[in-house]
Amino acid sequence: MNKQQKAGFSLVEVLVALVIIAIMGAVVALNLGGATDDAKINATQTEIKTIATAITLFKSQQGFLPTQTQGLEALVREPTTEPKPKRYPVGGYLQTVEVPKDAWDNPYIYLIPGRENQPFEIISYGADGLEGGEGVNADLSNLY
Repeated sequence: MNKQQKAGFSLVEVLVALVIIAIMGAVVALNLGGATDDAKINATQTEIKTIATAITLFKSQQGFLPTQTQGLEALVREPTTEPKPKRYPVGGYLQTVEVPKDAWDNPYIYLIPGRENQPFEIISYGADGLEGGEGVNADLSNLY
């Protein structure tokens, strides 16, 4: 063999290297994909708790829960429908100017009364945005 034949990589070597890189990329993507789903579930559960706490504070200060008509909007803007708050705090009850959406960019569902005879319930229908489901599509609520 001369020096020219020994220099560089063969086509087979390059293809093997590309296949190995592709497999490693797929493994990393699968691992990160699961972490992203878990992060979205955790973020949504935390935000549901924050909203539920804001509703509880609203009730303790105003003497009533936001009505179904007023909805979660009552936490960021003073309601204009009855019953109206006595003293609405500057900035509202959440640290945002808009009602937050869940991690999949779907609006939260506000039920008053909540299912299971609770005073209220905040629900995210998960990644698919539909009631029911399992895993990343499972419903999340302040009740469970």
